[in-house]
Amino acid sequence: MFLVSLYLLLQPLAIIIMNQKTLSIKSILEASIVVKQQLLQQDLILENIQEAIDLMVHCFQADGKVLFCGNGGSAADAQHLAAEFSGRFYYDRAPLYAEALHVNGSYLTAVANDYSFDEIYARIVQAKGKKGDMLVAISTSGNSPNVIKALQQAKEIGLITIGLTGEKGGLMKEYCDLLFNVPSSDTPRIQECHILIGHTICQFVEERIFGATRL
Repeated sequence: MFLVSLYLLLQPLAIIIMNQKTLSIKSILEASIVVKQQLLQQDLILENIQEAIDLMVHCFQADGKVLFCGNGGSAADAQHLAAEFSGRFYYDRAPLYAEALHVNGSYLTAVANDYSFDEIYARIVQAKGKKGDMLVAISTSGNSPNVIKALQQAKEIGLITIGLTGEKGGLMKEYCDLLFNVPSSDTPRIQECHILIGHTICQFVEERIFGATRL
């Protein structure tokens, strides 16, 4: 009887807690939607997406490559987007040369140990990049030293540089031919938009180059 009474007493509190959690989950989803709606209103970003598509199509058709770099979650995004190009997106088609620059652990640890972690991307850009290739640099803050050095190296060689970052752009905006500065300072919301932008570019690049029927 005591346990039944205790259950009846605590049940309203449990319902309140569950409702609060549900409201919190909804607020996160709503925040993501709000940033995407703001992104939709950014004419410059929409124009830059179209220009990025044009540049990437030309790069691939000229036998060029697209290199990606980032740290942490942005490294995962770099690898994700590179795989969309080198594997496939919607179409069963030939692979495109796209590569995330952090996937060789031996290289990363050697250069970080022998030189500096700040040099890991610049050095591999110097080795792999050639004029006409593209570097897609991802940093939510825009201030990652290794990403900035990679952009500087890319500019010296003559790569086209694209930056994915947050609303302020950080230091890397000075070295980007095209900048996608998502209108947010919240890292998860920024990263969600980075993938959206990357997927949009990938879809149209694939359609332009191959023009195939979706699987």
